[in-house]
Amino acid sequence: MLQYPEIAGSAKAPLGKPCIAFYKYDGSNLRFEWSSKQGWHKFGTRHQLFNQTDPIFGPGIPYFLDKMGDEILKRCRDVERGVQRITVFCEYYGIQSFAGKHVPGDEMMLRLIDVALYKRGMMKPRLFVKTFGDWYFTAEVIYDGNLNRQFIEDIRQSKYPVWEGVVAKGIDGDWMCKIKTNAYFKKLNEVFGTEYRNYWE
Repeated sequence: MLQYPEIAGSAKAPLGKPCIAFYKYDGSNLRFEWSSKQGWHKFGTRHQLFNQTDPIFGPGIPYFLDKMGDEILKRCRDVERGVQRITVFCEYYGIQSFAGKHVPGDEMMLRLIDVALYKRGMMKPRLFVKTFGDWYFTAEVIYDGNLNRQFIEDIRQSKYPVWEGVVAKGIDGDWMCKIKTNAYFKKLNEVFGTEYRNYWE
């Protein structure tokens, strides 16, 4: 099952490059695979598969199937009529989630962050936005323009409506970087102390 690529921190941001920056949800990366023969049949975290018996991630499966699966398939078929396999990447989070940690019993949600089509790879950001950008379950676009120091600083200072930060993606689909807010940095320090680096950029 295709895994989601690692995202570089802002220190490695390719300044001056055009990008689209998406809202970064504070949750866990989940993936869902569809095939023309088996339908939606594989479900995983970033590193391992799971099923509905998993106490943390299991509820994400019926949420995805009930609210998202059919619509994603329909929209992907508009892009590629004979698509054979689709891998969908979502962020899974709740109201009380923080730094990828979830609270049992919390109301959990999914937001679509990327889609890969078999033999075509990950959708480039503009195609992704064209295909899914008008849909409630898709990560919101926060910025569309050149990645520069002013934008990074504005994210740091919470001048955009984000909590954790954003994920900026090169329009050619060849790079990604995450930029987090100072407010999130402060919360990490309060909760984790010197271990904050494990949850920062």
